[in-house]
Amino acid sequence: MWIFSSPRIVFGEDALNYLEELRGRRAFFVTDANMVRLGFVERVQKHLRAAGLESAVFADVEPEPSLQTVRRAAEQMAQYQPDWVIGLGGGSAMDAAKAAWLLYECPTADPAAINPMETYGLRQKARLVAIPTTSGTGSETTWATVLTDTDIGMKLSMGTHELTPDLAIVDPSLVTSMPPRITADTGMDVLTHAVEGYTSTMHNDFSDGLCLKATALVFQYLPRAYANGQDMEAREHMHNAASIAGLGFGNSMAALAHAMGHSLGAVFHVPHGRSVGLFLPYVIEFTANGGGTRYADIAKFLDLPAEDEAQGAASLVAAIRDLQRRIDFATSVQQLGVDREDFEAALPKLIANAEADNQLFFNARFANSEDLAKLFMCAYEGRSVDF
Repeated sequence: MWIFSSPRIVFGEDALNYLEELRGRRAFFVTDANMVRLGFVERVQKHLRAAGLESAVFADVEPEPSLQTVRRAAEQMAQYQPDWVIGLGGGSAMDAAKAAWLLYECPTADPAAINPMETYGLRQKARLVAIPTTSGTGSETTWATVLTDTDIGMKLSMGTHELTPDLAIVDPSLVTSMPPRITADTGMDVLTHAVEGYTSTMHNDFSDGLCLKATALVFQYLPRAYANGQDMEAREHMHNAASIAGLGFGNSMAALAHAMGHSLGAVFHVPHGRSVGLFLPYVIEFTANGGGTRYADIAKFLDLPAEDEAQGAASLVAAIRDLQRRIDFATSVQQLGVDREDFEAALPKLIANAEADNQLFFNARFANSEDLAKLFMCAYEGRSVDF
């Protein structure tokens, strides 16, 4: 048995106006300082005031949010007693909002051990609105949260269906100011979600079509959004693609590129989309070498050569690397500026982190410690995977 989870999604031009339909007394923002500085918090507050809601703001979320930050947000939330929690920003803000909301509802919970086997009894105090200001993580449509344990230098990928937001506001006007570098990073995050969601061992009929559609949208619109941030057609389709891919992989699973990306990001502080997107073609090559994969399906959907699975996988890898070049995206860890000596010294930690990441187990071909060591080095040097 599997459960398909989805929030109510309001998307397109003027989607923010829907906030005026909310009913309640208080809203609590979980966001970052940039959202305040850029005026995004005030834009949302304007609609909340029209709905008769007052609000308070926690704006201390950092990139790759820590357990400590989540606990501080939950403490302030408990003092304010909101009936709406609003995660505003990129994936970091939305993930922090989810975890802080869970602690607000269930103060005895351990945020480092959130899992789908527990019952937390959420929505007794508040409901959750997710408003993305980047087109990447899809956190607005998933039940996952990724936090960082700074004490051990490791990302924790967790979740429970109860964390699915009640409402996702997908308004393209919030992403027009994204700089090209963030557009590229978040766009590759979307692609990795879609490809891994379609090819993970938990793929299913409900998620497949979403993942294929999101994949096609990225190839068509990411180069345009990267080249011209004011291209509203491209921005809107990429913003939709992020949420669609979130629904797709959130109702199947991600896989090995995420396990490796989480590991690299925690050790070398590489942004999430940049790290998982970098590993994606290497993971496709590794997985396809083991046979029994679904990459030819994706290649056919994109009108790429795919006479058989091997050709389809190779075509897909070539298309991804061409896309990466078009958006000036790093294709090796070395290109990120990571020193080789530092990378090799960190290799045991990188492998251990990846092995502890639950996404590892949903890859169609399992990677053991030896495989991971080789894969990390291939990705560092930019070598194709031949094993």
